[in-house]
Amino acid sequence: MAENPVTDRYHQAIQASKVIEDDAAVAEAVKKILDEHFAENDNKEVYKFLFNSVDLTTLKSTDSNESVARFTQAVNDFDEQFPSLPNVAAICVYPNFASVVRAVLEVTPVKIACVSGAFPSCQSFEEVKIAETSLAVANGADEIDIVFNLGNYFDGDYEGVCDEIQEQKEACRDARLKVILETGALRTAANIKKASVLSLYSGADFLKTSTGKEYPGASLEAAYVMAQAIKEYYEKTGTMVGFKAAGGIRTTEDAVKYYTVIKEVLGQEWLTNEYFRLGASSLANALLTSIAGHDVKHF
Repeated sequence: MAENPVTDRYHQAIQASKVIEDDAAVAEAVKKILDEHFAENDNKEVYKFLFNSVDLTTLKSTDSNESVARFTQAVNDFDEQFPSLPNVAAICVYPNFASVVRAVLEVTPVKIACVSGAFPSCQSFEEVKIAETSLAVANGADEIDIVFNLGNYFDGDYEGVCDEIQEQKEACRDARLKVILETGALRTAANIKKASVLSLYSGADFLKTSTGKEYPGASLEAAYVMAQAIKEYYEKTGTMVGFKAAGGIRTTEDAVKYYTVIKEVLGQEWLTNEYFRLGASSLANALLTSIAGHDVKHF
């Protein structure tokens, strides 16, 4: 049987990657990084940076125009109530609320992010998923978070996986595309590596860990593998791709751990909110509490 050159291209990219696939080796590497470097990053300056890297998120069935408007107004109010602190990086909502956030948001540096592409399952007609992204961008989204097609991936249809990401990238126009790998479903370092490579070579602007919905959320081990893949891709192409951890990140300690892993694997260049994000709803208040030294519940 003749080889399929398209399928071969995807397998070749994966095979060429030297990113660690052994789960035990990944766990050991993460432990070593934290043992050696966590303490030096556990300070208020890092907390401030982490707060400025938060994608403040509301993705509830009860979200409404009014609730999202109030959610957005809290970000506006933050600048007045905490003038010495940087604001969050973005507000992340369902795509039908992009226009609400755009109408209410007054803080220029804060981006509007929308989940799209039949989030969180990625299960719908491809045309519907593309249309959803196009509408989100047309209604004001600066960033789009889509879910990696797990069904196609586990079927071995790498071409289908990559074609969908590329089409979503095109639908984004000038908006940045975050690809959510759903690492809790991928489970192993080998699968997370493969998904990272496929997403990177399909045009992802960010790799994101999880939806925080059906499967286990972010893990430091997944972050390490993803960061290694991003680093390797940068060394080969010169293109910087961002990293976003999401799903179950609630405490300042959690956030500092992700910061530490990314700092040690990717380096100082990635420590801006252009390339490092934390998707969360409750983390913002936890970080504010750590910065202020007393309980703060602004959001």
